[in-house]
Amino acid sequence: MTGKFLSLLQASPTPLLADGAMGTLLHARGIPINLCFDELNLSNPAAIAGIHAEYLEAGAQILLTNTFGANRFKLSKYGLQDQVEAINRAGVALARKGAGGVALVAGDIGPLGVRIAPFGRVQPEQARVAFVEQAQALVNAELDLILIETMSDLSEIQIAIQAARAVGAGSLAPIPVVASVTFTRDDCTILGDSPEKVARTLVAAGADVIGVNCSGGPAQLLRLLKAMHSATPQAKVWVKPNAGWPEQVGGRIMYPADPDYFGDYALAFCEAGASVIGGCCGTTPHHIAAMRKALDSNPQGCAIQVLPPSEILEIPEVPVMASPSKLAQKLAEGKFVISAEMDPPRGLSTHKLIAGASLLQEAGADVINVADSPMARMRMSAWAVCNIIQHQVGVETTLHFPTRGRNLLRVQGDLLAAHALGLRNIFVIMGDPTSVGDYPEAMDNYDLVPSGLIKLIKHGFNAGVDHSGASIGQPTTFFVGAALNLNPPKVDQEVVSAHRKVQAGVDFFITQPIYRPEEGPAFFEKYAARYGGLDKPVLVGILPLVSARHVNFLHNEVPGISIPEQTRRQMEMAGEDAAKVGVELAVTLIEAVKPWAQGVYLMPQFSRYDLIAEIIEAVQ
Repeated sequence: MTGKFLSLLQASPTPLLADGAMGTLLHARGIPINLCFDELNLSNPAAIAGIHAEYLEAGAQILLTNTFGANRFKLSKYGLQDQVEAINRAGVALARKGAGGVALVAGDIGPLGVRIAPFGRVQPEQARVAFVEQAQALVNAELDLILIETMSDLSEIQIAIQAARAVGAGSLAPIPVVASVTFTRDDCTILGDSPEKVARTLVAAGADVIGVNCSGGPAQLLRLLKAMHSATPQAKVWVKPNAGWPEQVGGRIMYPADPDYFGDYALAFCEAGASVIGGCCGTTPHHIAAMRKALDSNPQGCAIQVLPPSEILEIPEVPVMASPSKLAQKLAEGKFVISAEMDPPRGLSTHKLIAGASLLQEAGADVINVADSPMARMRMSAWAVCNIIQHQVGVETTLHFPTRGRNLLRVQGDLLAAHALGLRNIFVIMGDPTSVGDYPEAMDNYDLVPSGLIKLIKHGFNAGVDHSGASIGQPTTFFVGAALNLNPPKVDQEVVSAHRKVQAGVDFFITQPIYRPEEGPAFFEKYAARYGGLDKPVLVGILPLVSARHVNFLHNEVPGISIPEQTRRQMEMAGEDAAKVGVELAVTLIEAVKPWAQGVYLMPQFSRYDLIAEIIEAVQ
């Protein structure tokens, strides 16, 4: 490893400071977003040179050329594919002028903007040729390093690294190569690769410095930096965060993180082991100046915590994921949770579904549970319903996931589909037998019982592997619930079943409907006598009564439901006010279970979401 850039990295006690955004400033100064910013190197060099000069004045030690999109594929969208050499050479010249002999110049190479086979039609060799063409143009203009940045496809960035190293090796002194990747909100690349895997891949591909840029704000990139540094402790790491997640305000893209915030994180990046820091989208010379001030206030450097290799080997390749589901957070905080159940529609129309979900959300429901083929009757896919509710109504959902009727292949494929749709809460159940539904002759087989599926999710998918132990690319973040019967015909058998689910890793329980609040403590006492306390949150099933006929049906024909005689008598005497009395009884029951339950699971009968809304409003 030679060259001025690498020598400075080795000698500097604090990270080198790179510049900030180029496109953000150009757009803020009136350059239309639909123009080719790279071409401005030729048609408006003063604008580019001026920005470079501002970053130098702010204290940047590395200036990036305005060539992020100056490859053949991206330039062809503007009819400029024959200007690759001219645009890149001009970009280096302008950055060199702005550097004034003080700062280093990094030749900036971004993604090609096309999909590479097997995910697209561009062959790897075509991609390599395009990267070589741009890298050669940059190197011919004389620079200090090549930066390959904002990549999301590991295959593409490996091709780019190989092309840049081949070009750089042909110069008088080998040109150092920095390779930087961008991540999604889940702290994985868009193709599902973890920061640990990214770091190891970039090092193996021959990058002199590995990095992370763009993505989110400083907080996320600090997490990613730590993960990458732990996986490859000897590697030099480059970090350039956005000024937070972008927001659209008045037709313009705005970034929330201010310069002082970046100044605070400069030292945090230093302590986490960063070798180069700077800013990406949304950052300005003010952000870079704040980082410069922070670094200058600590000229002796930062105490970097490097894990010994023996400890690093024990760290599982599990990325720091996005925040847990809202349901998981509320239960962890000890809050009383209100969940309401909805059935999918029988046909294509979702108008009633959206209206009902909106009513429940407005009333204060924390989460909406979506049943999957209740009573074994044909209905719309529960995944689709959850997806519609979350995106069109804006309330979190819990997907009912029956094991019945699913073999191991379908179970795992369905889990991947659910996670891809943004569903995080899963309620594992056996499911109703097809013999009671619309298609009694339908296949009713299954490979897993509920406790087996819970174990598959918690110890398999949430650890990043499938049932066979093969990697699924990144861990899922499912929060898993299971059914619990507080009034079973065979108590000992239900206690054993509940314990199996606990051992499998269940996160919470939802009970069958109850009408006697004492059933909970009685069951927990039996469980404790055998296994100790049940330390999982329990959401109590509440099924509001709507009429005397409804009461008699539930009490006499539904297994597991026993309604006290006094309650039955009250409903019979209520007459036309039976639904109102049912609401009052449900509210009273909820208040009675609050001392031992952490939430309720409300089940509307006959689509009476209005009654559920009344109950929710009454108990809040």
